[in-house]
Amino acid sequence: MYDVIVAGLGGMGSSAAYHLAGRGKHVLGLERHTPAHDRGSSHGQSRIIRLAYSEDPAYVPLVLRAYELWERLERETGEDLMTITGGLMIGPPGTKFFEGSKESAEKYDLPYEVLDAAELKDRYPVFEPTRDTVALFEEKAGFLRPEATVKSHLNRAASLGADLRFGEEILSWEPTQSGVLVETASEAYEAERLVVSAGAWAPKLLADLGLPLEVTRQLLFWFDPKSGIEPFIPDRFPIFIWEPEDGNSFYAIPAHDGPKGGVKVAFFRADGKPADPETIDREVHDEEVEFIRGYLARYVPDLDGDFLYAKTCMYTNTPDEHFVISTHPKYPQVAIAAGFSGHGYKFCSVVGEILADIATEGETSHPIDLFSPARLVGTARG
Repeated sequence: MYDVIVAGLGGMGSSAAYHLAGRGKHVLGLERHTPAHDRGSSHGQSRIIRLAYSEDPAYVPLVLRAYELWERLERETGEDLMTITGGLMIGPPGTKFFEGSKESAEKYDLPYEVLDAAELKDRYPVFEPTRDTVALFEEKAGFLRPEATVKSHLNRAASLGADLRFGEEILSWEPTQSGVLVETASEAYEAERLVVSAGAWAPKLLADLGLPLEVTRQLLFWFDPKSGIEPFIPDRFPIFIWEPEDGNSFYAIPAHDGPKGGVKVAFFRADGKPADPETIDREVHDEEVEFIRGYLARYVPDLDGDFLYAKTCMYTNTPDEHFVISTHPKYPQVAIAAGFSGHGYKFCSVVGEILADIATEGETSHPIDLFSPARLVGTARG
């Protein structure tokens, strides 16, 4: 009999296991794949972290705590997990990333600069902005290393006593008088509490809730800049998200894997197609490479160099693109974390803390009202 079972040990689940084990709980973590695998949503060598949060100012207190916890994990492990580069939100006036970031910065008194097109081009000559382009710059933005952070959370959880099992698919779970029963392909386990943090597999494990979660296939690309990586290394180049006139936002993360590692670029949503995690197409096709090349050639032409490689990942989206973090509406012994909608990874450190709060205390002091599943009732996709 365990205190808590954690279903899924990717970004969110590995953090939850770490926080729960750190509170002295007898934790069982179950993962269908290998540690820090590339079959879900917590991989790709780098993920953006940003503070002036465009999606909603309500995220700012959570991301502030996330920074603190990432820094704590670095101290505990001695690993290099987060790199601060500064960040740019670029686009015409009125676009979501620019205006939303500005709103959050002003509400929480976060330092920022606004650059016009000429100032942006002068500071970063690799850009080719349109005449009406504006950019918000914040110093605190940067990137995380997802595989390294998952491994760090798992290693710390194990060192604190968590029982972590890999290659074990969860088939079902059900409430019991004493807690929960979880059945896998090889065994059945009991615990007082359950945390469901299964990423793209959450729609299956939470099917009883009827949440309108849509899994989409997303693509990550690495290109070799025409003039070499020097203008794109972290101490010279910030992360950026560019929202052009057609709304097909794309982003890039500075080169950090050596001279042959390239620069990572991707669309935020433009190439996302509905997918099933069991049958997703993991091959990246020529026309998909050419699609993003068109944006690089127009806005960051030096990145329109040799294509190195690409990877697939998945977003699990809610209709309003906000998360689901809550106790299960029917079973208070179950905590759920799902629907991170392509912008959740930076929050893994604090979401693990929140899940540990819910699983041990039944509530959390963190502001998570925005993430209630009740808001999604009756919004299932047709």
